[in-house]
Amino acid sequence: MGPPPVRVYITENGVALDDETGPPFIDDGRILYLRRHLAAAHLAMARGVPLQGYFAWSLLDNFEWERGFAMRFGLVHIDYQTLERTVRQSGHWYGGVAATGSLEV
Repeated sequence: MGPPPVRVYITENGVALDDETGPPFIDDGRILYLRRHLAAAHLAMARGVPLQGYFAWSLLDNFEWERGFAMRFGLVHIDYQTLERTVRQSGHWYGGVAATGSLEV
């Protein structure tokens, strides 16, 4: 083993869900997923991992090569017919985590 890394970044972490719902776009599964991973990231930092950044995957719903538009990825829902964007519950939650530094938003 060599020296520890100078910096660690988690550049994409998230979950694809079949959670096509109408407003207010409740996606508890995505919040649970992100909460668990952010808690694990915090624990890793407490144990000395030089974690410098964590980026949710993905901001917006998008095309995925294996399943096309069938699954939803984003913190922001996109209506593919109108292209209207609506922040999901998870997007509001993640914004609160960023603003407060707490997972209990």
